[in-house]
Amino acid sequence: MTVSLALDNQLCFKLYAASRAVTRAYKPMLDQLGLTYPQYLVMLVLWEWHATAPAQPTVKALGERLMLDSGTLTPLLKRLEQLSLVKRQRSAKDEREVHLSLSETGVRLRDRTHGLKTRLLCDSGIDLNQADALRAGLDQLLRQIRELSSSAPTAQADH
Repeated sequence: MTVSLALDNQLCFKLYAASRAVTRAYKPMLDQLGLTYPQYLVMLVLWEWHATAPAQPTVKALGERLMLDSGTLTPLLKRLEQLSLVKRQRSAKDEREVHLSLSETGVRLRDRTHGLKTRLLCDSGIDLNQADALRAGLDQLLRQIRELSSSAPTAQADH
């Protein structure tokens, strides 16, 4: 086997392992809030939108922001609605469009989350400058991969 195929040399594996480790580290803190990590990500976007609402706070816009499809988002949103954190409402103009908003409980939950990121970073011992540099590098990687995938020709079925 060549060295380039070794698992520890794969960026994709390191990203996957790091993502799982971060998710695991957040779990005890999110358990106290009654949220899963994917639900927390949804709430982060909705808190952003609550402060500065987009033109269309829809499930579609949320999916684009989180890079998730509606099939993944719908069960998350249903559960958040059951927890009385989120409100979903069909558009009067286009019933295919579902608008999202926070309930008062959802708005108040934000106050309980302020220290999560800081606590995680402090517990991990990572330097804030290192964390910022890593985030910037991952932003660049993500942008490049998205550009590559959006410019790639789509596979055509044989006719």
